[in-house]
Amino acid sequence: MGKEGLVIVGGVAAGLAAAMEARRAAPDLPVTVFERTGDISYGACGLPYVVAGLIPSADKLVLHKPEYFRERHQIEVRTDCEALELLPSKSVVRVRDAGGEGREVGYDSLVLATGAAAVCPPLPGRELEGVFVLRHLRDGRRLLRFLEEARPRTAVVVGAGYIGLEMAEAFVARGLRTTLVESSDAVMGALGGRARDRVAEELRAGGVEVTFGERATAFEGAAGRVARVLTDAGRALEADVVSVGVGVRPEVAMAVAAGIEVGESGAVVTDERQRTSAPGVYAAGDCCEVLHRVSGRRVWHPLGQPAVRQGWVAGANAAGASSPEARYAGVVGTNVVKVFGLEAARTGLSLEEAREAGFDASETEGESHSRAGYYPGGSEIYTRLVADARGRLLGAQMVGREGVAHRVDVYAAALHAGLRVEEVERLDLAYAPPFAPTIDPIIRAAHKARKKG
Repeated sequence: MGKEGLVIVGGVAAGLAAAMEARRAAPDLPVTVFERTGDISYGACGLPYVVAGLIPSADKLVLHKPEYFRERHQIEVRTDCEALELLPSKSVVRVRDAGGEGREVGYDSLVLATGAAAVCPPLPGRELEGVFVLRHLRDGRRLLRFLEEARPRTAVVVGAGYIGLEMAEAFVARGLRTTLVESSDAVMGALGGRARDRVAEELRAGGVEVTFGERATAFEGAAGRVARVLTDAGRALEADVVSVGVGVRPEVAMAVAAGIEVGESGAVVTDERQRTSAPGVYAAGDCCEVLHRVSGRRVWHPLGQPAVRQGWVAGANAAGASSPEARYAGVVGTNVVKVFGLEAARTGLSLEEAREAGFDASETEGESHSRAGYYPGGSEIYTRLVADARGRLLGAQMVGREGVAHRVDVYAAALHAGLRVEEVERLDLAYAPPFAPTIDPIIRAAHKARKKG
């Protein structure tokens, strides 16, 4: 490494993971992180729980301040400093401090960790006060201030993805009359059928009005503040506050302008060492594509855990580490969300995704008790398994009141290992009446899938 060292653009999950791993790999390497906002090192996934009041303050989501990295790890973190332009041919990034002029910073290697931006459809009235898109810590602070000052009574959540489901529950927890509007017939992107129905039933039991197949078309209000959400079904939903959660998009404008290759998903293309198409430039986190180990395709999978792990890989390689372990193996698409008293999870491919990827796939579904039938407190777990004609496990969906989040991890591990359904059926899993029936729901679902095959 030369005197300029490593520059990292982005100071949240992937960026700071890269910085710390680079420091471990190269103790004397100059490392500088540029973050365009005033916040670093925070858990954005916790924002709905702050809104709900389960976490007392947004500041509780902050893991470390810039001083921690400077003083303990000799990592220079510069907040309110925006990267404006990347010039790979010159090994230069142009940055601008708050209120300052642009300046050039040279680098020997660079990690793009620019993340993703929440999408707000270009609907009339989206600029009204009270319409929020929750993505960054600053968004959460703005929403909390609005809730305290405006004292809304009604809320509309647009979109039934992870954030939408969590925000619906959060608004109910604050005493707001809440409506959830989803344009598709699924939740969590691909959770449909009976699994979706279970989630919808739980939302309604919790006090949320839920509508599928209805699209928000405009926001209306008075005196600059939102009052209603209009839908394509001709309804006007009362809304003193709106949370829009229809998806996110990768932040790749600077990469595109620099001539760095992006994939079909619109995210930056990287190899297993997180290298981009530009020499000396790496990417990690929500701005880049990853390999889906089941479909074999490059996909965009913006979640915190993959971002951190990609950051480790990018940081190690950008620092010059030659370790064969500094490779990212890809994802299987594992997600879980809490909806009131329900856990809903998925991993791998849905049936539709599997067939679209070229698999001769089918699915089985069923229910099994979470604990021994005679042990109090258990409940039913619904499981849907997807497998190909040769018995290879392709995906799983689970919904239940307990034991779902960790059980889906078993299926995720099986997908990483490329196991067949019959091999999952043979797994030696823990058993005790308070935790599982004699035949665990994982085993029972695999047995049913094998018998069908």
